[in-house]
Amino acid sequence: MNRQTSAMFAVILGVVSAPALGQASQGDLSKLQGTWMAAQAERDGKPADDVVGHRLIFEDRRFEIQSVNGQRLYAGTVRLDPGTKPAAIDFELTEGSSKGKVWKGIYSLEGGTLTTCDNAPNLDAARPRAFEAKSGSGYVLIRFRR
Repeated sequence: MNRQTSAMFAVILGVVSAPALGQASQGDLSKLQGTWMAAQAERDGKPADDVVGHRLIFEDRRFEIQSVNGQRLYAGTVRLDPGTKPAAIDFELTEGSSKGKVWKGIYSLEGGTLTTCDNAPNLDAARPRAFEAKSGSGYVLIRFRR
């Protein structure tokens, strides 16, 4: 799958314990506000068609992930660090099957496209360093569109 798909899952990553993460992120945070639709997804080197069509919704520092039929799957808080290369995003889950966990990822925001890559499939994996979800990586790459 391509880099754009990897970036989609990066957005879905969680907040762990990084006080600096999120402090300088008001600019990107405001650009993320609203609803994003998963257009492409790859998980651990394979297409993740089950993710395509899911919605990622940002309201202030809160996020929600909804299934294609509108069912809430996950919710929590988000933190950004646009100063790192690539920019970091964490999702701290307060609802869903991963409640109490943090997805660590990276993101890229270009116009109406948000690309994320994160460790949601394997919380033991480190934060991704590139927008790719190769086999055995434990990463998911997603490209969202407005």
